[in-house]
Amino acid sequence: MSISLDGHYAQPGDPLDMGWVMPYAVTDVARDHLASLWAPATTALLGRVNAEGFLSFWPTVIGMEGADPRDEGFARWLVDTDKVVLSSTLGEAPWERTAIIDKPTAEVVADLKATEGGDILVLSSASIIKALLAADQVDRLALTVFPVFLGGGPRLFDDGLPAAQWALASQAAGEHGTLALVYDRVR
Repeated sequence: MSISLDGHYAQPGDPLDMGWVMPYAVTDVARDHLASLWAPATTALLGRVNAEGFLSFWPTVIGMEGADPRDEGFARWLVDTDKVVLSSTLGEAPWERTAIIDKPTAEVVADLKATEGGDILVLSSASIIKALLAADQVDRLALTVFPVFLGGGPRLFDDGLPAAQWALASQAAGEHGTLALVYDRVR
């Protein structure tokens, strides 16, 4: 999940405008961070809005002239991996290897964890991450912190989350002061 230095994941007024992320998302540290997350994952978990955005853009990167190999690798992984989209409005999946599920987030993740496979990667879907944090079902939290203050907008960490301990698993700093942080849940 990408967040600003003042703790927001989206700008005030337009949560879909991710223009503030772009100067930092193309840095080496951000690209390497994403590559470290998708490589062990066998399932992508997305909300409907992120699914529509990710799955309309990323497949176009495959074979794109001048595309960074890390971006193309992520695009290929996203196309080829199993995807679960949580939605109460989509009737069927317009994307291959995708299941649409209309159930509570915590229940879906418990079902996915009960199956064999690799990591379940939630791709920047704040509503899913927030629900899983509230249910204490996040095993690993990966953040890319960008050195900007958005001055408002939605926050990833709402008041009232269960008390929890986290251990820093990895950290990297890069261009423009971008930080890639990975925390593991201490149980």
